[in-house]
Amino acid sequence: MIKRLFHFKNFEKNFRFFAPFSFVCFLIFLALAIPTIINSPADYQQGNAVKIMYVHVPAAWMALLIYTLMAAFNLSGFIWKNPFFYLIAKSIALIGCAFTFITLVTGSLWGKPIWGAWWVWDARLTSVLILFFLYLGYMILLDSFDDKSKGERIAAIISIVGFINVPIIKFSVEYWNSLHQPASIMRSGGVAIDSAMLKPLLLMFGVYFSYFVFLSLLRVRSEIFLKKYDLRRHR
Repeated sequence: MIKRLFHFKNFEKNFRFFAPFSFVCFLIFLALAIPTIINSPADYQQGNAVKIMYVHVPAAWMALLIYTLMAAFNLSGFIWKNPFFYLIAKSIALIGCAFTFITLVTGSLWGKPIWGAWWVWDARLTSVLILFFLYLGYMILLDSFDDKSKGERIAAIISIVGFINVPIIKFSVEYWNSLHQPASIMRSGGVAIDSAMLKPLLLMFGVYFSYFVFLSLLRVRSEIFLKKYDLRRHR
């Protein structure tokens, strides 16, 4: 099943279904998210600045999720010797890097009114910054070798080793003194956020995730066309 799903020959058939489906899901989630964010209550301490959360938190989730997927696809490339896995990892790296950048920028915008500083060398902030550099390093390595397959393998190793930073980001607020608030949703004691704020947060995650799927499909398709073009050019 995995071989059929992740194969160059079957991608176009899957693309014709999943691309429009994911884009429709994106539009639905966006239409639901906007009014719930507008009508969501202000925080009793942070005021309306808390609404930055609806951009910042789902972006952070996506940054971690995409890096996890990228490392998993690269590891799968080693295990199953399937070049399509490397191609998928390469295609989603830029999207993950963009979400990480959004996380850093919105975190700074949120931190200024709440902490009084745009940036602090906090464990959570620093580890997310490292994640951003891991994305950049992976993409730079991919294009640093004349032998593309060698570049893919070396970059894949870096991404797999760099995955250790993902649990560090997750648990950084629990094991180190941190200005950053602890987890409010994925925590052992259950959800610690009001439903009026949880609903728009989850809807925005739906917006980001469906848009990620749509963009990923477009980028994978573009990479396949480029690979076919390179093969024809070198014949």
